[in-house]
Amino acid sequence: MSFEEAAKDFLAQKRIAVVGLSQTKATTGNAIYKSLKEHGYELIPIHPSAESFEGDTCYPNLQAVPNGVDAVLVVTRPAISETIMRDVVEAGVPRVWMHYNPFFGKNNSSVSNSAVEYGREHGINVIDGGCPLMFLDGFHKGMRWVLGVTGNLPHCAKVSVP
Repeated sequence: MSFEEAAKDFLAQKRIAVVGLSQTKATTGNAIYKSLKEHGYELIPIHPSAESFEGDTCYPNLQAVPNGVDAVLVVTRPAISETIMRDVVEAGVPRVWMHYNPFFGKNNSSVSNSAVEYGREHGINVIDGGCPLMFLDGFHKGMRWVLGVTGNLPHCAKVSVP
């Protein structure tokens, strides 16, 4: 499956959990959350200690979300992504997108190779890089074009849609 196909499948989902939000500072996860919400997505914030985010009820982990979610966007450090992927498998969520912006280097990456491998071994549709906003707004679509031209889009050949 191509990155484009995997991204379209992910973005076609109705309930998306977002992991990697902060209540104390502006973060990439916060910006993506706000933008996805503006695009009409039903978002479920996951935060181990917050009660709410942007007016939405937070849940400490994926297993605590009533009625589950269709997909998970991960915007955390790679070491945390490994724990999140185990939660994804346990909660039976079929799709994960691990955010990565190569323009800002490894400090802006959620991708953990071991988490990607673990998810795929368990049948999870894992997108290992890029950003959902690359399909939703003009500036980010331009970034997608640049990444495509430079060969830096995620490779999703191992991904299969559940």
